[in-house]
Amino acid sequence: MITPLKIYVGLTSILLLIACQSGPEPIAYGSDNCHHCKMTISDNRYGSELVTQKGKVYKFDSIECMAQYLDENEAGASAKTLLATDYKNPGQFIEVSKAIFLQSEQMPSPMGMFLTAFSDQETASQFAAEKSGNLLTWEATQKLCASHGNAH
Repeated sequence: MITPLKIYVGLTSILLLIACQSGPEPIAYGSDNCHHCKMTISDNRYGSELVTQKGKVYKFDSIECMAQYLDENEAGASAKTLLATDYKNPGQFIEVSKAIFLQSEQMPSPMGMFLTAFSDQETASQFAAEKSGNLLTWEATQKLCASHGNAH
């Protein structure tokens, strides 16, 4: 027999499991602020996130803000997941280790380093050819951002 207590315990267990999951959160474009530069995150083609081992989520308005935050803080050591927005699929995250980054002055990004992330090589190469840009790995993107200093 199913009693109200069993239903309560079951629902509480499910809610606790959901609450304990740590992962990315959707960015509320137009209201969330960048953890690094504090500007409002407004362009759904460029947001990025860092999720720590403990599940804390840091949101950024651009790839360069997240890369510079990692360079200036020891947050990288506690990072579980680093995500960038796929330019071709606004609002959709991709892991930075799997992303291909394009630097092209014909594609301005929110913080002015002209960095854009793509989920696949073919699309990134197509944009690089059309927009006269250079393709970069995440590691090269981090070095570029570190050498550039504060982009804003």
